[in-house]
Amino acid sequence: MKVTNVEKKENSTVELTIHVEADEFEAAVQKAYLKSRSRIAVPGFRKGKAPRKIIEGMYGSGVFYEDAINDVYPGAYEAAVKEQGLEDMGHPVMDIVEVNKEKGLIFTALVSVRPEAKVKAYKGLTAPKAEVSVTDEDVENELQPYVRRATRLISVDREVKLGDTAVIDFEGFEDGKPFEGGKGENYSLEIGSGSFVPGFEDQIIGLKAGDEKDLDITFPEDYVADLAGKAVVFKVKVKEVKEHQAPVVDDEFAKDVSEFDTLAEFKDDLKQKIIDRNMAQSEARFRQALLGQLCDQVDIEIPEAMVNAQVDRLVESYASRLEQQGISLEMYMQYMAMTADKLRDDLKEPAVTQIKQQLALDAVVAAEGITISDEEVDEEVKKAAANLNVPYEQVIEGLDKEPLKVDLARDKAMALVAAEGKPHLVAAEDDGDIKVTEVTKDDVQEESKEEATGEEAPAEEKPKKRTTRTKKTEEAAGEEAEKKPAARKPRAKKTTEEGEEAPKKTTTRKKKAEEPKGEE
Repeated sequence: MKVTNVEKKENSTVELTIHVEADEFEAAVQKAYLKSRSRIAVPGFRKGKAPRKIIEGMYGSGVFYEDAINDVYPGAYEAAVKEQGLEDMGHPVMDIVEVNKEKGLIFTALVSVRPEAKVKAYKGLTAPKAEVSVTDEDVENELQPYVRRATRLISVDREVKLGDTAVIDFEGFEDGKPFEGGKGENYSLEIGSGSFVPGFEDQIIGLKAGDEKDLDITFPEDYVADLAGKAVVFKVKVKEVKEHQAPVVDDEFAKDVSEFDTLAEFKDDLKQKIIDRNMAQSEARFRQALLGQLCDQVDIEIPEAMVNAQVDRLVESYASRLEQQGISLEMYMQYMAMTADKLRDDLKEPAVTQIKQQLALDAVVAAEGITISDEEVDEEVKKAAANLNVPYEQVIEGLDKEPLKVDLARDKAMALVAAEGKPHLVAAEDDGDIKVTEVTKDDVQEESKEEATGEEAPAEEKPKKRTTRTKKTEEAAGEEAEKKPAARKPRAKKTTEEGEEAPKKTTTRKKKAEEPKGEE
Protein backbone atom coordinates (compact mmCIF):
# COMPACT_ATOMS: atom_id res chain seq x y z
CA MET A 1 0.00 0.00 0.00
CA LYS A 2 1.13 3.52 -0.75
CA VAL A 3 -0.50 6.93 -0.66
CA THR A 4 -0.03 8.60 -4.04
CA ASN A 5 -1.86 11.87 -3.38
CA VAL A 6 -3.08 13.94 -0.44
CA GLU A 7 -5.47 16.84 -1.04
CA LYS A 8 -7.15 19.03 1.55
CA LYS A 9 -10.81 19.62 0.84
CA GLU A 10 -13.41 21.94 2.32
CA ASN A 11 -15.16 21.44 5.66
CA SER A 12 -12.23 19.71 7.39
CA THR A 13 -11.88 16.80 4.99
CA VAL A 14 -8.80 15.32 3.32
CA GLU A 15 -8.88 13.19 0.18
CA LEU A 16 -6.32 10.39 0.05
CA THR A 17 -5.51 8.49 -3.11
CA ILE A 18 -4.43 5.00 -2.03
CA HIS A 19 -2.78 2.40 -4.22
CA VAL A 20 -2.89 -1.28 -3.29
CA GLU A 21 -0.27 -2.69 -5.63
CA ALA A 22 -0.84 -5.61 -7.97
CA ASP A 23 0.84 -8.35 -5.93
CA GLU A 24 -1.02 -7.40 -2.72
CA PHE A 25 -4.34 -7.17 -4.54
CA GLU A 26 -3.68 -10.48 -6.33
CA ALA A 27 -3.26 -12.15 -2.93
CA ALA A 28 -6.63 -10.72 -1.86
CA VAL A 29 -8.26 -12.00 -5.08
CA GLN A 30 -6.82 -15.48 -4.53
CA LYS A 31 -8.10 -15.43 -0.95
CA ALA A 32 -11.57 -14.45 -2.20
CA TYR A 33 -11.48 -17.31 -4.73
CA LEU A 34 -10.54 -19.89 -2.10
CA LYS A 35 -13.32 -18.63 0.16
CA SER A 36 -16.01 -18.54 -2.55
CA ARG A 37 -15.28 -21.48 -4.84
CA SER A 38 -17.33 -23.98 -2.86
CA ARG A 39 -20.46 -21.91 -3.60
CA ILE A 40 -19.89 -21.72 -7.36
CA ALA A 41 -21.24 -24.48 -9.63
CA VAL A 42 -19.22 -25.14 -12.80
CA PRO A 43 -20.31 -27.84 -15.26
CA GLY A 44 -17.82 -30.71 -15.37
CA PHE A 45 -16.36 -29.98 -11.94
CA ARG A 46 -17.37 -30.99 -8.46
CA LYS A 47 -18.39 -28.06 -6.27
CA GLY A 48 -15.33 -26.33 -4.91
CA LYS A 49 -12.95 -28.01 -7.36
CA ALA A 50 -13.22 -25.67 -10.36
CA PRO A 51 -9.95 -23.80 -11.10
CA ARG A 52 -9.98 -20.05 -10.70
CA LYS A 53 -9.25 -19.44 -14.40
CA ILE A 54 -12.28 -21.52 -15.40
CA ILE A 55 -14.56 -19.56 -13.05
CA GLU A 56 -13.13 -16.22 -14.25
CA GLY A 57 -13.60 -17.35 -17.83
CA MET A 58 -17.28 -18.08 -17.16
CA TYR A 59 -18.17 -15.07 -14.97
CA GLY A 60 -15.54 -12.48 -15.92
CA SER A 61 -12.08 -11.60 -14.64
CA GLY A 62 -13.53 -9.40 -11.94
CA VAL A 63 -15.79 -12.01 -10.38
CA PHE A 64 -13.78 -12.00 -7.14
CA TYR A 65 -12.89 -8.30 -7.10
CA GLU A 66 -15.71 -7.14 -4.82
CA ASP A 67 -14.80 -9.63 -2.10
CA ALA A 68 -11.11 -8.83 -2.55
CA ILE A 69 -11.75 -5.08 -2.24
CA ASN A 70 -13.84 -5.59 0.92
CA ASP A 71 -10.98 -7.64 2.35
CA VAL A 72 -8.09 -5.33 1.50
CA TYR A 73 -9.72 -1.89 1.81
CA PRO A 74 -10.02 -1.56 5.64
CA GLY A 75 -6.37 -2.37 6.32
CA ALA A 76 -5.11 -0.19 3.45
CA TYR A 77 -7.28 2.73 4.60
CA GLU A 78 -6.20 2.43 8.23
CA ALA A 79 -2.53 2.24 7.27
CA ALA A 80 -2.85 5.29 4.98
CA VAL A 81 -4.55 7.39 7.67
CA LYS A 82 -1.87 6.41 10.20
CA GLU A 83 0.94 7.13 7.72
CA GLN A 84 -0.40 10.64 7.08
CA GLY A 85 -0.90 11.33 10.79
CA LEU A 86 -4.60 12.10 10.37
CA GLU A 87 -7.18 11.90 13.15
CA ASP A 88 -10.05 10.09 11.46
CA MET A 89 -13.41 11.25 12.79
CA GLY A 90 -15.32 8.37 11.19
CA HIS A 91 -17.61 7.66 8.26
CA PRO A 92 -15.06 7.92 5.39
CA VAL A 93 -16.33 8.00 1.79
CA MET A 94 -14.53 5.66 -0.64
CA ASP A 95 -14.53 5.72 -4.45
CA ILE A 96 -12.74 3.22 -6.68
CA VAL A 97 -10.55 4.86 -9.30
CA GLU A 98 -9.15 1.77 -10.99
CA VAL A 99 -9.00 -1.95 -10.34
CA ASN A 100 -7.38 -4.59 -12.55
CA LYS A 101 -4.79 -7.36 -12.59
CA GLU A 102 -1.98 -5.15 -13.87
CA LYS A 103 -2.27 -2.15 -11.51
CA GLY A 104 -4.10 -3.65 -8.56
CA LEU A 105 -6.53 -1.39 -6.70
CA ILE A 106 -6.52 2.41 -6.70
CA PHE A 107 -9.16 4.18 -4.65
CA THR A 108 -9.80 7.54 -3.02
CA ALA A 109 -10.95 7.99 0.56
CA LEU A 110 -12.49 11.24 1.77
CA VAL A 111 -11.42 11.43 5.40
CA SER A 112 -13.15 13.68 7.91
CA VAL A 113 -10.51 15.05 10.29
CA ARG A 114 -10.73 16.99 13.52
CA PRO A 115 -11.14 20.69 12.65
CA GLU A 116 -8.35 23.01 13.69
CA ALA A 117 -10.11 25.57 15.85
CA LYS A 118 -8.38 28.81 16.77
CA VAL A 119 -9.80 30.83 19.60
CA LYS A 120 -10.04 34.62 19.23
CA ALA A 121 -10.42 35.37 22.93
CA TYR A 122 -10.95 33.27 26.01
CA LYS A 123 -9.89 35.56 28.85
CA GLY A 124 -12.10 38.28 30.24
CA LEU A 125 -15.36 36.83 28.93
CA THR A 126 -18.38 38.10 30.84
CA ALA A 127 -21.51 36.24 31.90
CA PRO A 128 -24.28 36.56 34.49
CA LYS A 129 -23.69 34.86 37.82
CA ALA A 130 -26.42 34.42 40.40
CA GLU A 131 -25.84 35.93 43.81
CA VAL A 132 -26.12 33.36 46.57
CA SER A 133 -28.36 34.30 49.46
CA VAL A 134 -30.35 32.23 51.93
CA THR A 135 -33.45 33.38 53.78
CA ASP A 136 -35.11 31.98 56.89
CA GLU A 137 -37.91 30.77 54.59
CA ASP A 138 -35.37 28.78 52.53
CA VAL A 139 -34.16 27.05 55.68
CA GLU A 140 -37.74 26.27 56.75
CA ASN A 141 -38.45 24.79 53.32
CA GLU A 142 -35.32 22.66 53.63
CA LEU A 143 -36.56 21.48 57.01
CA GLN A 144 -40.01 20.42 55.76
CA PRO A 145 -39.05 17.00 54.31
CA TYR A 146 -37.71 16.02 57.75
CA VAL A 147 -40.97 17.20 59.33
CA ARG A 148 -43.08 15.27 56.81
CA ARG A 149 -41.10 12.09 57.34
CA ALA A 150 -41.60 12.42 61.10
CA THR A 151 -45.34 13.13 60.73
CA ARG A 152 -47.60 10.26 61.77
CA LEU A 153 -51.17 9.31 60.90
CA ILE A 154 -53.20 9.00 64.09
CA SER A 155 -56.71 7.56 64.33
CA VAL A 156 -59.28 10.11 65.58
CA ASP A 157 -62.90 9.82 66.63
CA ARG A 158 -64.47 12.69 64.70
CA GLU A 159 -65.80 13.71 61.31
CA VAL A 160 -63.57 13.72 58.25
CA LYS A 161 -61.99 17.09 57.49
CA LEU A 162 -59.98 18.35 54.54
CA GLY A 163 -56.42 17.00 54.81
CA ASP A 164 -57.44 13.89 56.76
CA THR A 165 -56.97 10.35 55.50
CA ALA A 166 -60.13 8.26 55.38
CA VAL A 167 -59.87 4.47 55.24
CA ILE A 168 -62.83 3.43 53.12
CA ASP A 169 -64.56 0.55 51.37
CA PHE A 170 -66.30 1.53 48.15
CA GLU A 171 -68.02 0.02 45.15
CA GLY A 172 -69.23 1.74 41.99
CA PHE A 173 -72.54 0.99 40.23
CA GLU A 174 -73.76 1.97 36.78
CA ASP A 175 -77.51 1.60 36.31
CA GLY A 176 -77.56 -0.50 39.48
CA LYS A 177 -74.89 -2.91 38.30
CA PRO A 178 -71.32 -2.96 39.66
CA PHE A 179 -68.71 -2.15 37.05
CA GLU A 180 -65.29 -3.69 36.77
CA GLY A 181 -62.47 -1.85 38.55
CA GLY A 182 -64.89 0.20 40.67
CA LYS A 183 -64.34 -1.58 43.97
CA GLY A 184 -61.82 -1.08 46.75
CA GLU A 185 -61.45 -2.19 50.36
CA ASN A 186 -59.47 -0.61 53.19
CA TYR A 187 -58.42 2.12 50.79
CA SER A 188 -56.53 5.01 52.43
CA LEU A 189 -57.71 8.18 50.70
CA GLU A 190 -56.18 11.53 51.56
CA ILE A 191 -58.98 14.05 51.35
CA GLY A 192 -57.98 17.00 49.17
CA SER A 193 -55.27 15.10 47.31
CA GLY A 194 -57.31 15.17 44.10
CA SER A 195 -56.39 11.56 43.47
CA PHE A 196 -60.00 10.43 42.94
CA VAL A 197 -62.47 11.73 40.37
CA PRO A 198 -63.92 15.20 41.00
CA GLY A 199 -66.68 15.21 43.61
CA PHE A 200 -65.68 11.96 45.30
CA GLU A 201 -63.42 13.30 48.04
CA ASP A 202 -65.63 16.33 48.77
CA GLN A 203 -68.56 14.05 49.63
CA ILE A 204 -66.47 12.14 52.18
CA ILE A 205 -66.01 15.30 54.29
CA GLY A 206 -68.26 15.27 57.34
CA LEU A 207 -68.56 11.50 57.63
CA LYS A 208 -67.33 9.55 60.65
CA ALA A 209 -66.06 5.99 61.13
CA GLY A 210 -68.97 3.62 60.57
CA ASP A 211 -70.92 6.04 58.34
CA GLU A 212 -72.13 4.87 54.93
CA LYS A 213 -73.11 7.07 52.01
CA ASP A 214 -74.04 6.84 48.33
CA LEU A 215 -71.98 9.26 46.24
CA ASP A 216 -73.42 10.52 42.95
CA ILE A 217 -70.49 10.92 40.56
CA THR A 218 -70.31 11.89 36.90
CA PHE A 219 -67.04 10.86 35.28
CA PRO A 220 -65.19 13.55 33.30
CA GLU A 221 -65.50 13.51 29.52
CA ASP A 222 -61.76 12.86 29.19
CA TYR A 223 -61.87 9.79 31.46
CA VAL A 224 -61.28 6.23 30.25
CA ALA A 225 -63.50 5.42 27.28
CA ASP A 226 -65.91 2.99 29.02
CA LEU A 227 -66.81 5.48 31.75
CA ALA A 228 -66.23 8.90 30.18
CA GLY A 229 -69.14 11.24 30.88
CA LYS A 230 -71.25 8.58 32.63
CA ALA A 231 -73.23 9.07 35.84
CA VAL A 232 -72.59 6.40 38.48
CA VAL A 233 -73.16 5.80 42.19
CA PHE A 234 -70.40 4.84 44.61
CA LYS A 235 -71.49 3.13 47.82
CA VAL A 236 -68.93 4.15 50.43
CA LYS A 237 -68.32 3.08 54.02
CA VAL A 238 -65.87 4.98 56.21
CA LYS A 239 -63.95 2.54 58.40
CA GLU A 240 -61.43 4.86 60.04
CA VAL A 241 -60.51 8.54 60.16
CA LYS A 242 -56.88 9.56 60.55
CA GLU A 243 -55.24 12.94 60.92
CA HIS A 244 -51.67 14.00 60.32
CA GLN A 245 -49.85 14.64 63.57
CA ALA A 246 -46.75 16.70 62.94
CA PRO A 247 -43.88 16.58 65.43
CA VAL A 248 -42.92 19.48 67.62
CA VAL A 249 -39.92 21.04 65.91
CA ASP A 250 -37.51 21.53 68.81
CA ASP A 251 -34.16 20.25 70.06
CA GLU A 252 -35.54 16.75 70.61
CA PHE A 253 -36.79 16.69 67.03
CA ALA A 254 -33.32 17.75 65.81
CA LYS A 255 -31.74 14.91 67.80
CA ASP A 256 -34.15 12.40 66.27
CA VAL A 257 -33.66 13.38 62.64
CA SER A 258 -30.05 14.60 62.56
CA GLU A 259 -26.64 14.31 64.17
CA PHE A 260 -27.07 17.58 66.04
CA ASP A 261 -28.12 18.19 69.63
CA THR A 262 -30.00 21.43 69.08
CA LEU A 263 -32.42 22.77 66.49
CA ALA A 264 -30.24 25.84 66.01
CA GLU A 265 -27.24 23.69 65.05
CA PHE A 266 -29.38 21.64 62.70
CA LYS A 267 -30.72 24.76 60.98
CA ASP A 268 -27.21 26.19 60.66
CA ASP A 269 -26.15 22.98 58.92
CA LEU A 270 -29.15 23.11 56.58
CA LYS A 271 -28.36 26.72 55.79
CA GLN A 272 -24.77 25.87 54.90
CA LYS A 273 -25.94 23.03 52.68
CA ILE A 274 -28.25 25.41 50.84
CA ILE A 275 -25.39 27.88 50.41
CA ASP A 276 -23.05 25.18 49.10
CA ARG A 277 -25.67 23.85 46.70
CA ASN A 278 -26.61 27.29 45.40
CA MET A 279 -22.98 28.28 44.97
CA ALA A 280 -22.29 25.11 42.98
CA GLN A 281 -25.33 25.74 40.79
CA SER A 282 -24.39 29.38 40.32
CA GLU A 283 -20.83 28.44 39.32
CA ALA A 284 -22.07 25.73 36.95
CA ARG A 285 -24.44 28.17 35.23
CA PHE A 286 -21.72 30.79 35.04
CA ARG A 287 -19.35 28.30 33.42
CA GLN A 288 -22.03 27.14 31.02
CA ALA A 289 -22.68 30.72 29.93
CA LEU A 290 -18.94 31.30 29.47
CA LEU A 291 -18.64 28.10 27.47
CA GLY A 292 -21.35 29.32 25.13
CA GLN A 293 -19.46 32.57 24.64
CA LEU A 294 -16.22 30.65 24.12
CA CYS A 295 -17.84 28.75 21.26
CA ASP A 296 -18.64 32.10 19.66
CA GLN A 297 -14.93 32.95 19.78
CA VAL A 298 -13.85 30.14 17.46
CA ASP A 299 -14.41 29.62 13.76
CA ILE A 300 -15.12 25.94 13.21
CA GLU A 301 -16.23 23.96 10.20
CA ILE A 302 -17.59 20.66 11.48
CA PRO A 303 -17.62 17.83 8.92
CA GLU A 304 -20.91 15.98 8.60
CA ALA A 305 -19.18 12.67 9.30
CA MET A 306 -18.01 14.00 12.67
CA VAL A 307 -21.58 14.99 13.57
CA ASN A 308 -22.90 11.58 12.52
CA ALA A 309 -20.25 9.83 14.60
CA GLN A 310 -21.19 11.93 17.65
CA VAL A 311 -24.88 11.15 17.08
CA ASP A 312 -23.94 7.46 16.97
CA ARG A 313 -22.27 7.79 20.38
CA LEU A 314 -25.28 9.59 21.85
CA VAL A 315 -27.66 6.92 20.56
CA GLU A 316 -25.45 4.15 21.96
CA SER A 317 -25.12 5.94 25.29
CA TYR A 318 -28.85 6.53 25.54
CA ALA A 319 -29.65 2.93 24.59
CA SER A 320 -27.24 1.74 27.28
CA ARG A 321 -28.93 3.84 29.95
CA LEU A 322 -32.35 2.59 28.89
CA GLU A 323 -31.16 -1.00 29.09
CA GLN A 324 -30.00 -0.40 32.66
CA GLN A 325 -33.65 0.34 33.41
CA GLY A 326 -34.79 -2.81 31.61
CA ILE A 327 -36.05 -0.93 28.54
CA SER A 328 -34.79 -1.46 25.03
CA LEU A 329 -34.28 1.48 22.69
CA GLU A 330 -36.78 -0.10 20.29
CA MET A 331 -39.39 -0.31 23.08
CA TYR A 332 -38.77 3.31 24.02
CA MET A 333 -39.16 4.52 20.43
CA GLN A 334 -42.34 2.51 20.04
CA TYR A 335 -43.74 3.97 23.26
CA MET A 336 -42.87 7.49 22.11
CA ALA A 337 -44.13 6.85 18.54
CA MET A 338 -40.67 7.82 17.29
CA THR A 339 -38.61 6.51 14.40
CA ALA A 340 -34.85 5.96 14.45
CA ASP A 341 -34.43 8.80 11.94
CA LYS A 342 -36.46 11.16 14.15
CA LEU A 343 -34.36 10.25 17.17
CA ARG A 344 -31.16 10.95 15.23
CA ASP A 345 -32.56 14.27 13.98
CA ASP A 346 -33.41 15.27 17.55
CA LEU A 347 -29.88 14.41 18.65
CA LYS A 348 -28.10 16.26 15.85
CA GLU A 349 -28.28 19.71 17.46
CA PRO A 350 -26.98 18.50 20.86
CA ALA A 351 -24.23 16.60 19.01
CA VAL A 352 -23.13 19.74 17.14
CA THR A 353 -23.17 21.74 20.38
CA GLN A 354 -21.05 19.15 22.18
CA ILE A 355 -18.52 19.06 19.34
CA LYS A 356 -18.25 22.86 19.30
CA GLN A 357 -17.69 22.93 23.05
CA GLN A 358 -15.02 20.23 22.89
CA LEU A 359 -13.19 21.94 20.03
CA ALA A 360 -13.39 25.34 21.74
CA LEU A 361 -11.85 23.91 24.90
CA ASP A 362 -9.23 22.08 22.81
CA ALA A 363 -8.30 25.44 21.29
CA VAL A 364 -7.71 26.86 24.79
CA VAL A 365 -5.66 23.76 25.69
CA ALA A 366 -3.49 24.35 22.64
CA ALA A 367 -3.19 28.11 23.24
CA GLU A 368 -2.15 27.60 26.87
CA GLY A 369 0.00 24.53 26.24
CA ILE A 370 -1.93 22.59 28.89
CA THR A 371 -0.61 19.09 29.57
CA ILE A 372 -1.69 16.31 31.91
CA SER A 373 0.81 14.15 33.77
CA ASP A 374 0.48 10.45 34.47
CA GLU A 375 0.28 11.32 38.17
CA GLU A 376 -2.82 13.45 37.54
CA VAL A 377 -4.41 10.59 35.61
CA ASP A 378 -3.71 8.18 38.48
CA GLU A 379 -5.26 10.61 40.95
CA GLU A 380 -8.40 10.86 38.82
CA VAL A 381 -8.61 7.09 38.50
CA LYS A 382 -8.29 6.71 42.28
CA LYS A 383 -11.22 9.12 42.73
CA ALA A 384 -13.27 7.16 40.21
CA ALA A 385 -12.43 3.88 41.93
CA ALA A 386 -13.48 5.31 45.29
CA ASN A 387 -16.76 6.60 43.84
CA LEU A 388 -17.44 3.27 42.19
CA ASN A 389 -16.37 1.41 45.34
CA VAL A 390 -14.06 -0.87 43.36
CA PRO A 391 -10.32 -1.51 43.72
CA TYR A 392 -8.02 0.95 41.97
CA GLU A 393 -6.24 -1.93 40.22
CA GLN A 394 -9.51 -3.06 38.66
CA VAL A 395 -10.18 0.37 37.17
CA ILE A 396 -6.65 1.05 35.95
CA GLU A 397 -6.26 -2.37 34.32
CA GLY A 398 -6.51 -2.00 30.55
CA LEU A 399 -7.46 1.67 30.84
CA ASP A 400 -6.64 3.84 27.83
CA LYS A 401 -5.25 6.93 29.53
CA GLU A 402 -5.17 9.20 26.49
CA PRO A 403 -8.92 10.00 26.36
CA LEU A 404 -8.80 10.71 30.10
CA LYS A 405 -5.87 13.08 29.57
CA VAL A 406 -7.89 14.91 26.92
CA ASP A 407 -10.81 15.23 29.30
CA LEU A 408 -8.68 16.48 32.19
CA ALA A 409 -6.99 19.00 29.91
CA ARG A 410 -10.42 20.33 28.94
CA ASP A 411 -11.31 20.56 32.63
CA LYS A 412 -8.22 22.70 33.19
CA ALA A 413 -9.08 24.84 30.19
CA MET A 414 -12.62 25.44 31.47
CA ALA A 415 -11.29 26.27 34.94
CA LEU A 416 -8.92 28.81 33.39
CA VAL A 417 -11.71 30.41 31.34
CA ALA A 418 -13.87 30.64 34.48
CA ALA A 419 -11.03 32.05 36.59
CA GLU A 420 -10.35 34.71 33.95
CA GLY A 421 -14.06 35.38 33.37
CA LYS A 422 -15.84 38.46 34.62
CA PRO A 423 -19.16 37.71 36.30
CA HIS A 424 -21.85 40.33 36.59
CA LEU A 425 -23.99 39.44 39.56
CA VAL A 426 -27.73 39.00 39.12
CA ALA A 427 -30.51 37.88 41.39
CA ALA A 428 -30.93 34.11 41.43
CA GLU A 429 -34.37 34.27 39.82
CA ASP A 430 -32.99 36.32 36.91
CA ASP A 431 -30.66 33.63 35.58
CA GLY A 432 -33.29 30.99 34.98
CA ASP A 433 -32.61 30.91 31.23
CA ILE A 434 -29.05 29.69 31.79
CA LYS A 435 -28.97 25.91 31.57
CA VAL A 436 -26.62 23.97 33.83
CA THR A 437 -24.37 21.39 32.21
CA GLU A 438 -21.68 19.28 33.84
CA VAL A 439 -19.04 16.88 32.66
CA THR A 440 -20.27 13.41 31.63
CA LYS A 441 -18.51 10.22 30.58
CA ASP A 442 -19.94 7.12 28.92
CA ASP A 443 -17.39 5.01 30.81
CA VAL A 444 -13.87 5.24 32.23
CA GLN A 445 -12.29 4.28 28.90
CA GLU A 446 -14.24 6.78 26.82
CA GLU A 447 -13.65 9.90 28.83
CA SER A 448 -14.91 12.98 27.04
CA LYS A 449 -16.48 16.26 28.11
CA GLU A 450 -20.07 16.30 26.93
CA GLU A 451 -21.83 19.58 27.57
CA ALA A 452 -25.54 19.22 26.95
CA THR A 453 -27.56 21.99 25.39
CA GLY A 454 -30.15 22.22 28.14
CA GLU A 455 -32.82 22.01 25.43
CA GLU A 456 -35.36 19.30 25.96
CA ALA A 457 -35.05 16.38 23.58
CA PRO A 458 -36.03 12.71 23.75
CA ALA A 459 -32.47 11.70 24.52
CA GLU A 460 -31.27 14.74 26.37
CA GLU A 461 -28.32 14.23 28.68
CA LYS A 462 -28.98 15.37 32.21
CA PRO A 463 -26.18 16.61 34.45
CA LYS A 464 -24.34 13.80 36.21
CA LYS A 465 -21.18 13.23 38.19
CA ARG A 466 -18.13 12.00 36.33
CA THR A 467 -17.97 8.18 36.12
CA THR A 468 -20.23 7.67 39.11
CA ARG A 469 -23.87 8.01 38.15
CA THR A 470 -26.23 7.35 35.28
CA LYS A 471 -29.25 9.31 34.28
CA LYS A 472 -32.76 8.18 35.08
CA THR A 473 -34.73 7.27 31.97
CA GLU A 474 -38.22 8.34 31.08
CA GLU A 475 -40.08 6.57 33.88
CA ALA A 476 -43.20 5.98 31.80
CA ALA A 477 -41.49 3.96 29.07
CA GLY A 478 -42.23 0.30 29.43
CA GLU A 479 -43.68 0.46 32.96
CA GLU A 480 -46.54 -1.89 33.72
CA ALA A 481 -49.92 -0.36 34.42
CA GLU A 482 -50.57 0.01 38.12
CA LYS A 483 -53.77 -1.50 39.42
CA LYS A 484 -56.03 1.39 40.38
CA PRO A 485 -59.73 1.64 41.11
CA ALA A 486 -61.81 3.31 38.43
CA ALA A 487 -62.67 6.03 40.91
CA ARG A 488 -59.02 7.04 40.92
CA LYS A 489 -58.38 10.13 38.84
CA PRO A 490 -55.92 9.41 36.01
CA ARG A 491 -52.65 11.24 36.54
CA ALA A 492 -49.49 11.37 34.48
CA LYS A 493 -47.09 12.19 37.28
CA LYS A 494 -46.81 12.09 41.02
CA THR A 495 -44.29 13.96 43.10
CA THR A 496 -42.58 12.69 46.22
CA GLU A 497 -42.23 14.77 49.33
CA GLU A 498 -38.67 15.60 48.41
CA GLY A 499 -39.77 16.97 45.06
CA GLU A 500 -38.32 14.15 42.94
CA GLU A 501 -40.60 12.82 40.25
CA ALA A 502 -41.94 9.39 41.10
CA PRO A 503 -42.53 6.71 38.47
CA LYS A 504 -45.41 7.46 36.18
CA LYS A 505 -48.45 5.23 36.57
CA THR A 506 -51.04 4.19 34.04
CA THR A 507 -54.70 4.08 35.07
CA THR A 508 -56.93 1.30 33.86
CA ARG A 509 -60.37 0.10 34.84
CA LYS A 510 -59.78 -3.39 33.45
CA LYS A 511 -57.86 -4.52 36.51
CA LYS A 512 -59.00 -5.06 40.03
CA ALA A 513 -58.42 -2.23 42.45
CA GLU A 514 -55.53 -2.20 44.89
CA GLU A 515 -56.42 -2.88 48.46
CA PRO A 516 -53.87 -0.86 50.40
CA LYS A 517 -53.81 -1.18 54.12
CA GLY A 518 -54.42 1.85 56.24
CA GLU A 519 -51.35 3.56 57.61
CA GLU A 520 -50.64 3.09 61.23
